[in-house]
Amino acid sequence: MPNTDENRLGGRIARYARVGTAVGGLAARFAGERVLGIPLERDRHAAELRAALGGLKGPLMKVAQLLSTIPDALPREYVQELSQLQADAPSMGWPFVKRRMASELGPAWHKRFRHFEQSAAAAASLGQVHRAVGLDGQNLACKLQYPDMASAVEADLRQLGLIFAIFERTDSAISTKQIQAEIGARLREELDYEREAKHARLYRAMLADTPGVHVPAVVPDLSTRRLLTLEWVEGRKILEFVKDHPDARDALAMNMFRAWYVPFYGYGIIHGDPHLGNYTVRPDRSINLLDFGCVRVFPARFVKGVIDLYDALQTGNQDKAVEAYRTWGFGNPTKELVDVLNIWARFVYAPIMDDRSRRIEETNSGHYGRETAAKVHAELRRVGGVEVPREFVFMDRAAIGLGSVFLHLQAEVNWYRLFQEMIQGFDVDVLHARQTTALTAQALPLPE
Repeated sequence: MPNTDENRLGGRIARYARVGTAVGGLAARFAGERVLGIPLERDRHAAELRAALGGLKGPLMKVAQLLSTIPDALPREYVQELSQLQADAPSMGWPFVKRRMASELGPAWHKRFRHFEQSAAAAASLGQVHRAVGLDGQNLACKLQYPDMASAVEADLRQLGLIFAIFERTDSAISTKQIQAEIGARLREELDYEREAKHARLYRAMLADTPGVHVPAVVPDLSTRRLLTLEWVEGRKILEFVKDHPDARDALAMNMFRAWYVPFYGYGIIHGDPHLGNYTVRPDRSINLLDFGCVRVFPARFVKGVIDLYDALQTGNQDKAVEAYRTWGFGNPTKELVDVLNIWARFVYAPIMDDRSRRIEETNSGHYGRETAAKVHAELRRVGGVEVPREFVFMDRAAIGLGSVFLHLQAEVNWYRLFQEMIQGFDVDVLHARQTTALTAQALPLPE
């Protein structure tokens, strides 16, 4: 059966037609505002844009969700609307499923399962999951990629570039060049389920000795580039669980903290999409980590820079802060720029600065980081703007995403002590060696 999912010109043109009206309307209205002085009703148009994007499967919907959690990537009105996009998209029907399974495992694919459910158990932006039972009786989760996703990614990234270009003409606080490059790289990686299988095995190895965290095993004989089969792990959605067990909030938060930060401080690797839908809870309050499409690997020096900046903020060492930002890719930051970046850094690091139990954000804000981001944005505009380094994009996005999860949990934890446990005895050379061993074992590339 021919592969119909490559990056085809016809697929891209069809995608442009579907998306172009929403994005084109945005471009036209911004042009009208700039050239003709016609006021742009951002609130109304942002709602229209969300409505248009919300009906689409594929990467543009995922991009919109990512942008809603990257501070200052879009104006506030658009962030508010895009943050309402739902993670679940309508699933593809049984005829699609049969064709996809046959293309991945052969025409007799059904003989490789004892049972395969026709209806999807979950549907998201790039694919959908079906429950199945293997010939050995093992419960399985089979993730199928939607058709024509390679074309969709390239088409949507072009539209994303247009959206960013429009915003940069009206606001010079942040250059989005590296944000675009980073989002593009991660999205293209997410199309490769063979790579995601390697990520899953990597996480299973990294978290093997971490209590309270479970990573499902990959079933390699039933996995391909567009089909990923994992063991099915039972669990409930986090907020449903805490509704019935409110006393579990703190334990769940600590388990999620370890699930995210053990790989980062131990191996220089992050889970770049830490939202509530990627975790479920077992009866014993341990958590399942479910999705491994968006994973970012950092050089060991970057992790050292994160710890160095923490030390700089604790001690007021300006020179150490400057060097940390250089390590992150900010070039040669001026004193003014460092002062502005430190506003954001103090907010992100605040929960781990004091040795006490506290909520992740001690305000009544329902949106983690929004007020601080607005302040930083205004200051960046004043000092001439900044180009956000690529390595910073998903680190920042993931930290805010995880913070939002903790905000929803309303957990009160001594984050300081958890952090100190993570970095105790940190050695950049040891991390580099450990990372090299772990990535090589899964045939994954080392960071540049």
